[in-house]
Amino acid sequence: MAEKEALLLPACPDPADPVRFFASIAPAGAYVALRIGFFAPEEEHNLFPTAWIETYTAAGYALRDPLMHWAIRTEGTIRWSTIDLMDTVGVLAAYRSHALRFGCVVSLSARSSPVRKRSFGLFARSDREFTDEEIRQLWQRVAQLHGIGVDPLPKTQAEVLRMLIQGNRYKAMADQLGISEAAVKARLKSACARLGARTPIQAANLAVSRGLV
Repeated sequence: MAEKEALLLPACPDPADPVRFFASIAPAGAYVALRIGFFAPEEEHNLFPTAWIETYTAAGYALRDPLMHWAIRTEGTIRWSTIDLMDTVGVLAAYRSHALRFGCVVSLSARSSPVRKRSFGLFARSDREFTDEEIRQLWQRVAQLHGIGVDPLPKTQAEVLRMLIQGNRYKAMADQLGISEAAVKARLKSACARLGARTPIQAANLAVSRGLV
């Protein structure tokens, strides 16, 4: 499937790459889970160091992590240093032992489709606490990726994404719309940039999950 997509679909530039954005504000690492429904997130970004991911997984910290508990139960933002929840197995000390000394949690729950879903992020620094402005920017970006406050797609972009979802190739789209294949690609490229997607397929999936097409 990936091979077929690479042949049929043009790559899109990603001027608002969420990975680079999160890494620039949380250089020590981050984990972002987007649009969690019944169980799993529709999209996630894990930027934590490999050594910490391996330790965290091997120790089974996810079910006992105070940061995760706060993110799942609460909405808003908070610095790790002010979270007052039981930490029976020393998860926060384990974070610090991997140079993840300072951090914040962002969590929100809102309707991004017919179902209410939750998105959250854990962000870390090794040098200092996050500033209020950095936390505000992180919340804004998570909210945007969740789908809160996203403007409707222009009709021309929604149209080509819908046709892509239906399995149409570029030539078929161009014929149906009465435009050139280059114009179809340009509309898909614009949709990618607007949604923060790397490929038209990802843009189409994001548009569906956010109720935009």
